[in-house]
Amino acid sequence: MYDLSKVVVTSSPHIKADDDTRSLMLDVLVALLPALCVAVYTFGPRALVLTVITMVACAVFETIYNKIIGHPNTIGDLSCFVTGMLIAFNVPVSAPWWMLVFGALFGIIIVKMLFGGLGKNFMNPALGARAFMMASWVGLMTTWTQPHASLPLIGTVNVTDAISTATPLASLKAGALPEASLLELFLGQTGGVICETSALALIAGGVYLLWRKVITINIPAAYILTVAVLTFLFPMGDVSRVQWMLSQVLSGGLMLGAIFMATDYVTSPVTPKGQIIFGIGCGLLTVFIRYFGGLPEGVSYSILIMNTLVWAIDKATHPRKFGYALDKKKEAQ
Repeated sequence: MYDLSKVVVTSSPHIKADDDTRSLMLDVLVALLPALCVAVYTFGPRALVLTVITMVACAVFETIYNKIIGHPNTIGDLSCFVTGMLIAFNVPVSAPWWMLVFGALFGIIIVKMLFGGLGKNFMNPALGARAFMMASWVGLMTTWTQPHASLPLIGTVNVTDAISTATPLASLKAGALPEASLLELFLGQTGGVICETSALALIAGGVYLLWRKVITINIPAAYILTVAVLTFLFPMGDVSRVQWMLSQVLSGGLMLGAIFMATDYVTSPVTPKGQIIFGIGCGLLTVFIRYFGGLPEGVSYSILIMNTLVWAIDKATHPRKFGYALDKKKEAQ
């Protein structure tokens, strides 16, 4: 017989787990390292310098904000470093360092901390920062450099270093296949923002996150498959459907957005059904913007738009409690 007098009853929750915010964010940072390594190989050490500057800026701004409001410093959960890394990953390597600092200021203070900090922001801070920089410095945000060009570590990039041919997405926007081969698109040897070019590195990071159970397959699969199906069914121009579809999937920020930003815990649905709906919505908007929008890319804006609808998706897909329908019928009687 058990001595029940020794049983201590405490308040919920009773389930204990080793995972916490810090460990989850650390896993995300590890998963982003392959893409960063490819970026440094493709665009040079300037990519690493800009990434470090942005991460430090995010940590500084979060520390200052917490100090002003008298709140304990929260940089220990590492979320600000993930935000800084993703902000840097979403700009061209030719971008000046001061622009990324302003992006970090907007993403951390305006998008994240003013809404209450981690867990209370309604949109992804890194994507909010990217949208801010795109609206403020569109020229700097759309100046692409040649892979393996010799660039200064921090200084201004000369115009002669800018790529003169169309980027893969710009070619696709015009209804033509990109000059780069599918293998080059897969490996990341093309123009683009710092860490969106290598689908292989981003997929490797996604596999790591799935293995660590940091994310589920629902959103990335629904997002990427929606883009793949739509672009296969509705190609632009007289081109091979398969090649057109693969070029759309491997170009731009689709892999980066689907794996690392659309899966953000705070700004994505919590139910499996809701996550699939969210991913499909992101895919539909991405293709719509790529085909009919003024910009060749639509990943960032599609995720931001869907971020604003997460509350409705969660409400519509939230599982009902057992006996809920029966109770409602009794009330009607």
